[in-house]
Amino acid sequence: MTPELLEVAPGVHAYVQPDGTWMINNTGVIVGPAGRALLIDTTSTEVRNRALLASAASVAPGGTWAAVNTHHHGDHTYGNWLLPSSTPIVGHALCREDVVAAGLVAAAVLTDPDYGHLEVRAPDVTFTGSMTLHLGSQVVELHEVGPAHTRGDLIVWLPETRVLFAGDIAFAGGQPFLAEGSLAGYPKALAAIRALDPEVLVPGHGPVCRGSDIPRLLDALGSYAAFVDEIARTGHTAGWTPLETALRHTDNPFAGWKDAERMVGNLHRAYSELDGQPLGTRLDLTTIWPDMTAFHGGPIRSRA
Repeated sequence: MTPELLEVAPGVHAYVQPDGTWMINNTGVIVGPAGRALLIDTTSTEVRNRALLASAASVAPGGTWAAVNTHHHGDHTYGNWLLPSSTPIVGHALCREDVVAAGLVAAAVLTDPDYGHLEVRAPDVTFTGSMTLHLGSQVVELHEVGPAHTRGDLIVWLPETRVLFAGDIAFAGGQPFLAEGSLAGYPKALAAIRALDPEVLVPGHGPVCRGSDIPRLLDALGSYAAFVDEIARTGHTAGWTPLETALRHTDNPFAGWKDAERMVGNLHRAYSELDGQPLGTRLDLTTIWPDMTAFHGGPIRSRA
């Protein structure tokens, strides 16, 4: 399916890539003075990244002023290398650490796509807490909300137009993935979004949400996290593995959401926290993936 560049507010664009499953994410383009853009995330394959940059150039012919990475995952960072070295990339300090540590592991785990040429480029400018960028008169606020989806999540908030780029704190239509973040921290990240009361929310995956659809999405994601927490506590007490717990709860209110195998990874994260490991402790995705594959019933595919 063809990506679409949607103007969600004057000069603010969401680049939406259906169908939003593994390695098929959304990004953003904010147009500033002299037609220069602030890019919110890149994407996964070389072909998709070149298409993203061409689409951005159609509304921002002056080039990319800077880019922001909402977190470290490859479907949001694998295109960093295509930006000029003079273009700064901003991210959370832990995002930089994890881009470097992960390398190209996502391409090694999800092997279906033709990734083309890839290089690892981590953010050059890092922060913790909050940072404000000034794109001409446009104020762009970056707020730390991790650990949640990953250790180093941030959201991008435009207070004047009330547009929020949520990164992968918000999946619309798919199960969130918390294995590299924190189940306990995830509701806090959702609460941070809710407190800003956006009028437009661009999720990391899935369709753009507006108006009353936003609290409904946040409520649903919060209910999902509460469900995973509940069954994790039951399974952990009973001595079941995360996979066994997931298999005992295949009939659940969220089974129809895309990428249901993510529940197994989320249970691994929940068990880690129940075992007393600090929030955001790095887990090895390659040791979790076989359980997710078993739950899925075969190789997990990506159409990227």
